[in-house]
Amino acid sequence: MKIQLTKEWTLGASIDKGGFGKVYEAKSDDEPNAVAKLVPKAPGASRELLFVDVGDARNVVPIIDSGEHEDYWVLVMPRAEMSLLKRIRDANGPISTPDALAILTDIATALADLDGHVVHRDLKPGNVLLLNGHWCLADFGISRYAEATTAPDTHKYAMSPPYAAPERWRSERATIAADVYALGVMAHELLTGTRPFDVSGPDDWRERHLHAEPKSLEGVSAGLAALIDECLYKAPGARPGPANVLARLTRLAQAAPSGGLASLQEANRAEVQRRGEDDRRDSSSRSESERRADLLASAKTSFQRIADQLRTAVMDAAPSVRQAVRPGGSWVMRFGLAEFRLTAPRATAANPWQGWEAPPFDVVVHAELNVWMPRDQYEYEGRSHSLWYCDAQQKGRYQWFETAFMVSAFVPRRGLQNPFALDPGEDAAKALWMGIAELQVAWPFTALTVGELDDFISRWASWFAAASQGRLQHPRTLPEHPPEGSWWRN
Repeated sequence: MKIQLTKEWTLGASIDKGGFGKVYEAKSDDEPNAVAKLVPKAPGASRELLFVDVGDARNVVPIIDSGEHEDYWVLVMPRAEMSLLKRIRDANGPISTPDALAILTDIATALADLDGHVVHRDLKPGNVLLLNGHWCLADFGISRYAEATTAPDTHKYAMSPPYAAPERWRSERATIAADVYALGVMAHELLTGTRPFDVSGPDDWRERHLHAEPKSLEGVSAGLAALIDECLYKAPGARPGPANVLARLTRLAQAAPSGGLASLQEANRAEVQRRGEDDRRDSSSRSESERRADLLASAKTSFQRIADQLRTAVMDAAPSVRQAVRPGGSWVMRFGLAEFRLTAPRATAANPWQGWEAPPFDVVVHAELNVWMPRDQYEYEGRSHSLWYCDAQQKGRYQWFETAFMVSAFVPRRGLQNPFALDPGEDAAKALWMGIAELQVAWPFTALTVGELDDFISRWASWFAAASQGRLQHPRTLPEHPPEGSWWRN
């Protein structure tokens, strides 16, 4: 069969009849190896919905011609070597971690380039194709075209149930976080040979995605397992952004953890898996309190990983440290003259700023990290930092941040702790205010990411070691590092 678009194409054998449309072999005089996708002209859905400007995004299958033929819109694309769906079926089980990381890195590269511009909305193995040696995303626009149709039997193609994020089941507007969730499902499938949820029938998918805990990632390194778990968080704002996912996948592919960090990751796998259940929440409704409950569950899960990694690294380095682990995630370590304390995470009120001008970002949970020693001759007794779970650097994207505060230089202050932690409240609002107040930010908002805590651990271990001998000194200058620009402003 021949069809005329901007050029003439000869259609060959049918390749795929599944999903929204039909796919055929296609060739022209100058394109001997292509495919044509014929999408039915459905009532209520315009042709323009099929076309998405992906700019210069990498790892995206291009559309090389388009038009219409009888009752179909036609999209012509280069023919790929295979789909990720075929790769998974051919493997018939887990694929090697290096191969999985290469595939996931290609997909994350595309998502990172698309973030802020385009949402795929129906990311799944059938829409990931191997083209010119890279795994590329295809079928942009098909999902939103299917959603717009008024035909009674096509809405089911607007999303693929095994890969659809919780917010998709609630008919909320899709964001890049939904694509990150789908990436998490595919990662689980590649590495274990199974999807993260077991279902007994098609009707189970909604319940599993909204309420169930993903299956354990057996045989997967703790750093990679933590990343996949975060991609599968129920709360969209708690999932890592594509750039964060890409950076972590790249590091995981380059070098495996070693020494204390490797021991820590393996020792904490069972605890991480047990606490993963905290992320299960009834999410059938999206009131503000329920949104915060989802974020709170995600915050507690990631906090426990950070706390365990820090504590275990310290204990590996100094086994004579005495420790007391308390319910709720807090602990105290004693070594020489010093105490090293981590408070349990506490939920933050929706508006804790007590009438002072609120910062633009939202704090959901807060905690505190503290190194104490007996007061020295200058009445100095150590330092404490705030740990806030918030969207400090990108609106709507939540993770743990470390920061600290100080009294402004024109206000006399001696002794005690400096810099110091503050809970979200009026004093913290003053420090974050754009005007002049008696309090300032003393430490830039620094993201804490599981698997990337070496600098964080090293700093606190150094301060703890100095304090144990009574030698921890007041910082020579405050702020120690410029905090400006480390959080977003209106």
